[in-house]
Amino acid sequence: MKWIGNILTIGLLVLALACPCVSVAQQSQEQMAAFFFDKGEYQQAAQLYESLYKRTTNRFYYQRLYDTYLRLEEYKEASHLAEKRLKEHPAELRLHVDVGNVYWVQKQARKAEKHFDKAIAAITANLAPIPDLAMAFLNAGRPDYAVLTYLAAREKTKNEQLYFIELVGVYQTMGDYAAMTNEYFNLLDKSPQLISSVQVNMQKAMLEAPDSRLSEGVKSALVQRVREHPDNKVYLEMMIWFAIQQKDFAFALAQAQAVDARFPDLGGEQLLRVARIAFQNDDLDVASRAFRLLQAKGKDHPRYFESRLGELEVEFARINHNYSIESKEYQTLRRRYSDALDELGRNERTVPLMRHFATLLAYHGSEVQAAVDLLDDVLALPRLTPSVRDEVKLELADLLLFAGSVWDASLLYMQVEKANKNDILGAQAKFKNAKLSYYNHDFDWANSQLKVLRSSTSKLIANDAMELSLLISDNMEDDSTYTMLERFADADLLFYRNQLDSAWDGFDAVSRAVLSHPLFDEVLMRKAQIRIKQARFADADSLLQRLVDLYPFDITADDALMLMAEINEERLFNPDKARQCYEKILLDYPSSLYSDRARKRYNALKAR
Repeated sequence: MKWIGNILTIGLLVLALACPCVSVAQQSQEQMAAFFFDKGEYQQAAQLYESLYKRTTNRFYYQRLYDTYLRLEEYKEASHLAEKRLKEHPAELRLHVDVGNVYWVQKQARKAEKHFDKAIAAITANLAPIPDLAMAFLNAGRPDYAVLTYLAAREKTKNEQLYFIELVGVYQTMGDYAAMTNEYFNLLDKSPQLISSVQVNMQKAMLEAPDSRLSEGVKSALVQRVREHPDNKVYLEMMIWFAIQQKDFAFALAQAQAVDARFPDLGGEQLLRVARIAFQNDDLDVASRAFRLLQAKGKDHPRYFESRLGELEVEFARINHNYSIESKEYQTLRRRYSDALDELGRNERTVPLMRHFATLLAYHGSEVQAAVDLLDDVLALPRLTPSVRDEVKLELADLLLFAGSVWDASLLYMQVEKANKNDILGAQAKFKNAKLSYYNHDFDWANSQLKVLRSSTSKLIANDAMELSLLISDNMEDDSTYTMLERFADADLLFYRNQLDSAWDGFDAVSRAVLSHPLFDEVLMRKAQIRIKQARFADADSLLQRLVDLYPFDITADDALMLMAEINEERLFNPDKARQCYEKILLDYPSSLYSDRARKRYNALKAR
């Protein structure tokens, strides 16, 4: 079929030459050349581009003609074309690459590099040809020569920061992470104020890296720089930043201490930073140590107040994380909270401390009245923001419900809902009041409120509302007398009030009353939650496994899997089973609320 293409080409040429307008003829010829080139019919494309280039010596036509010669493996023609153009346009340094590339594609590396070296040697302080030359080397598959191009330009111009972005990109493409990291650090030597930008870019690069080599390169380069410049604050801060990226908070704290010792004028800001980030990532031991180090600087230190509050916040998280607390441990923590409030005062700044203390008193020490009084003290503060005031009202209502003052609790829930009709706080209040009605056996009204909340903008509230709504709806339909649902709600209220043994008996009574019932999966879930609060994690795991095995299609199945995964990962130290649970959520329950969390934990366990 080649002869057809030739005839078509000749015909086009005749038509083009016959056209009174040369530019139109050239445009038609160029379109046909591009058509043949794109179709891979390079012989026909070459004929047309030869004609076009001969008439115009246009750079675009040259490049297309050169490319067609390479594709046709007509290397002599390609070399001759590039060499001739180089003689005519010696300032186009990229032409050296074209000449060398003819040898490179023929695997004659020595001859190729001879011409590549000529291009580098021809670089001057004139930067005009540099971008094209570097791109030519990259297109030829020689990023190492692109690096040499940028470095030569730096040398000729005596500008060490020239082409920083381009060099970083080439080093990253090459996988030369040590060189890439040193580029960033050399930039910081000249411009330490750019540390935030450098951290953002390096973090992005580490996230995109296919393996751990970049992280290892960064660490190696950092260690060397810190060793060579022990008093350079920027490198110490970069070391802290890197340790945080790797979630090695103990190492980050050690580096923060080094910064604090060498630069006391910084006021412990790095210690505070590590404390907060470690706390956010549940490394409570490191967070506690960091806050204590700040406290040890004395009451006159500017970070003392924050560190005092922060350490108690860590201890509060620790007791919530551990589910239960011994009496002696409770008394010690209670005394520490009381001492802190005596020292720091009861004011707007200590509101978080007062709220946590109230929770500790009520739910871990059964000192409900003392907790209510403390929250009343918070509400009496004159400068509380409306949102904080309503949050505290919700906590107070929860305590009143916990203590048995159902109507007072309901009144507070309604106040908060009315004041926050169109935001999440109002939805929370509405949900809590609906749950109170469920405890009070007013199932119809509770369900009507829950159905509204199922379209809440808060995914968590909508999910909780859906679960409770389905619990009520399913059992209102199957049990016209509501007997089982009433027994379950009574046990649920005992569970909320932390009367665990009585709640267990109540749930047990539901499962023993009949041979089968839609509530049985919920009973297993509540029993598992009771065992978790009692720190009997192996028993909880068994109950959750039964739930998943017997009721895989019920709404509690993915909840059970997530809870079981967390227990095995954090309490029973069985990462294999935890990974299996996370994987089952991803495979069998892809639309679960826990999918994102399960994927992250699964990947983290798989990477170990």
